[in-house]
Amino acid sequence: MMHHTQIAQRVFNTPLMVDPAKALAFLTGLGPRITGREISVEGLEIAAEDREAATLPARASLFGDEQTARQTRNGSQPFAVVDGIAIIEIAGTLVHRGAWIGQSSGLTSYEGIAAQLQAALADPAIRGIALDIDSFGGEVAGAFDLADRIRAARTQKPVHAFVADHALSAAYALASQADRIVLPRTGAVGSIGVVAMHSDMSGALDQKGIAVTLIHAGARKVDANPYQPLPETVRARIAGELEDLRQLFAETVAEGRGRRLDTLRALGTEAAVFRGAAAVFAGLADEVADPVTAFRAFAAAPRGTTTPRGKGPMMTTAPEDHAQPALAPAASTPPEPAPPAAIAPPQTAAVAMSPEAIRAEAAEVSQVCAQAARLGIQIDAADAVAKGVKPDALRAKVLADLAARSDAAGIIAIAPAAGTKESPIVAAAKKSAAASR
Repeated sequence: MMHHTQIAQRVFNTPLMVDPAKALAFLTGLGPRITGREISVEGLEIAAEDREAATLPARASLFGDEQTARQTRNGSQPFAVVDGIAIIEIAGTLVHRGAWIGQSSGLTSYEGIAAQLQAALADPAIRGIALDIDSFGGEVAGAFDLADRIRAARTQKPVHAFVADHALSAAYALASQADRIVLPRTGAVGSIGVVAMHSDMSGALDQKGIAVTLIHAGARKVDANPYQPLPETVRARIAGELEDLRQLFAETVAEGRGRRLDTLRALGTEAAVFRGAAAVFAGLADEVADPVTAFRAFAAAPRGTTTPRGKGPMMTTAPEDHAQPALAPAASTPPEPAPPAAIAPPQTAAVAMSPEAIRAEAAEVSQVCAQAARLGIQIDAADAVAKGVKPDALRAKVLADLAARSDAAGIIAIAPAAGTKESPIVAAAKKSAAASR
């Protein structure tokens, strides 16, 4: 049985223009992972150094630094480098442990990302880190630990996240730890939520005349098994666990975003997806720009000046999120906004304000109304000031309206098909590297 058919179809039964020794070295190293079995090669010896270069370690390892040491011995790095900026790809479905760094199978592992992060921090020639992100999310296991590592990394070197075009759920948990998040006009971020799926096969088994008997020790040993309907008590317990994880998710985002997005506002998004300018308004991103152009500006910054301005539950969103574009005009009959208590920060006791403070607050209210208008949400600034609406409460209302537009409380983790087009960030890196030769 062939694994990774996207690779196999380019290797077997097709003409190749490649040095035979190098091709055979490649097959010796990767062949077993493509075919699922060992490959024997007849008629040609493979140099030890070629075999070593082609053979990838089974794991990057959470506890050792073997990957970094291996790359150092080979004189290479596990990522593209442009002008001292390491480019770490976070693409496809995100998983805790991975066979190797990369996404030829449509997966990217947290341990592989961590190994690349460590290599970038250890290399004195690397002066900044770019996270090239296009992912709908993945596993909970390992995500928050990696998020902590990314946040710690930015105390040593600047870390910028470039979204092209999705950083949703677990991918956003990672992106939120960067110093700065840039996304294109159609880019989508958010989905700060957690989901678990239960498959009830009992009806199908009944139709086929199959009876499954579960013999177990421990009252909860077979909770949520697929051969019986899900009991309400088990559903409630799982829902509680997911809510705890969502709280941890929001707290992690707040640790990374700081004043730009606190825990209450992260929870208040109710796992909605925000696109383009709406994402910046909501505090989930910092700039709407072409990621390639923004990356080149990051890489072109003089040295020393890249510090930026100020199987289980899954954190994931289906690619078909159907979220309306953030800049679409408001509907003639807008949907009911989420309850204000779910989004608005707690109100402090009323205090007397100076005339200067009142004028400053009115100016801030006007600014929020102007930003909302650009997002297709019309608010009468004069009326809001007259009624004494606070800027934070007004922002909460706009966020509620934006969240209500979104149909993006996604359910299923589906990776983009393997073999999708090369990341524009990596393409830019390769072009720049080729030009410098």
